[in-house]
Amino acid sequence: MLLLVPADPLRPTRPDEHFAAEARAARDAGVTVAVVDHDALARGGAVDRAVGRVPEDDDAVYRGWMLRAEHYAGFASALARRGVGLRTGAEQYRRAHELPGWWADLAAVTPESVWTEGPGRAGFDEARRELGAGAAVLRDYTKSVKHHWHEAAYIPDLADAEAAWAVAARFLELRDDEFTGGFVLRRFEEFTGSEVRTWWVGGECVLTGPHPDSPHDVVGSPSLEVVAPVVGKAGLPFVTVDFALRADGAWRVVELGDGQVSDRPVTMVPEALVAALFAV
Repeated sequence: MLLLVPADPLRPTRPDEHFAAEARAARDAGVTVAVVDHDALARGGAVDRAVGRVPEDDDAVYRGWMLRAEHYAGFASALARRGVGLRTGAEQYRRAHELPGWWADLAAVTPESVWTEGPGRAGFDEARRELGAGAAVLRDYTKSVKHHWHEAAYIPDLADAEAAWAVAARFLELRDDEFTGGFVLRRFEEFTGSEVRTWWVGGECVLTGPHPDSPHDVVGSPSLEVVAPVVGKAGLPFVTVDFALRADGAWRVVELGDGQVSDRPVTMVPEALVAALFAV
């Protein structure tokens, strides 16, 4: 089994510094580590060269920066030409990485959501009317800009068409070329406390800890009764599920993401994640 990580752009034979600790932990555990050219993969070109340092004829797990689903598919195909199989296939990656791929399965425990195809105003207005009046949170298929909360994430009332579109226009401006799929409007729910990130391998929750945005916070233990069967049945090999406690005391799913491109909080030792990943 291989661990694949992005190469340092300035020292292309070495792991990117952000993933170097996980690479060292994997090597110490006897796992072979290889680097890939993330920038080439993210451009969608020269993919065979991007994986040229990967040993042939093995199975692999990726831990690295986000890739668009279509670029991940190109990554998987280039590896397959070397006889290397990614534990997470291209279709599995898209389902985990993009909200429309996982929302319906978790609808009972996550905010109501509607989405568009593309960034057009007409589709946005149709989705806005479908969700109905009230507050909402805006994102695209893969990401929000929550650090620009009032200008590009939070919509106080979807019934105010012009004010809602002003938020969407600012969101588009900030996301720019990284805008993915379409707009996603999510019913606003008031959360308290810090988010909890849970890590799942082979349908089993293997680690629970803080979200990378608040790595030093003490977090609670969300209820997994509803989520566990869904993750188990979905056939998603490696995912994260982020939870937050709603003001009424209910644990809610904020996000499901592909674990390969989910950040690890600095307070989680890399050995713990490596051990969970390669124990299966």
